[in-house]
Amino acid sequence: MTTSDLQSLTIKDIVTQDFHAAAVFEKYSLDFCCRGGKSIDEACREKGITAEPVFAELENLKSKAQESSTHFGEWDADFLIDYIVKNHHGYVAKMIPILYAHTQKVASVHGVNHPEVIEIASRFKAVAAEFQQHMHKEEHILFPFIKALAHAKANAERVSAPPFGSVQNPIQMMLAEHQSSGDEMYAIRKLSSGYTAPDDACTTYRVTFQELRDFELDLHQHVHLENNILFPKAIALEREIVSTN
Repeated sequence: MTTSDLQSLTIKDIVTQDFHAAAVFEKYSLDFCCRGGKSIDEACREKGITAEPVFAELENLKSKAQESSTHFGEWDADFLIDYIVKNHHGYVAKMIPILYAHTQKVASVHGVNHPEVIEIASRFKAVAAEFQQHMHKEEHILFPFIKALAHAKANAERVSAPPFGSVQNPIQMMLAEHQSSGDEMYAIRKLSSGYTAPDDACTTYRVTFQELRDFELDLHQHVHLENNILFPKAIALEREIVSTN
């Protein structure tokens, strides 16, 4: 895409078209998931950085057609759900107990000399608690209904009205929770100086910061797939099914 093309799109739309662009936005700390509805120019102004290098790197991205990550927007909603649950929910479920143990250990050992790690441990504990409940609600309430909508469309069947009224109601809750967790991880990144361990950090300290960095990167990808691709598909599906029932 040319600079002119990129200027006409929001950040989340650019990532939806080519997920490789996410790495560029990560490099410049430009949010492509929860706050991705801005142009590159607008987001860079808010960050106080120059937009030209961002445009240059995006223009130089080489397409990797063999990688399915560039085609998330083309996937059916039920297939995308399976991917999210297996890859992102599975990763979060695996990493939460590990990161909880590591952040608590670092806080107990290094908290005197580096009090910021105590707040990091506290904030991650909040993220862990919220996201465990969040994923449970998605897997047991929201996602099954979206799958039912997809099945109804494929088989020309009817769908019973859910107890939550419209799919947009739980989606709004999920969006708010995504924002909350994203804000907590952003605060952790700032507290950790961009996940940079101090000179006197032990191995566990350094590993923990790398794990937190990886966790945030995965969260951004995870939230992007839901906020910008799955949820709009679900809303469109419901409108289509309701209009034909």
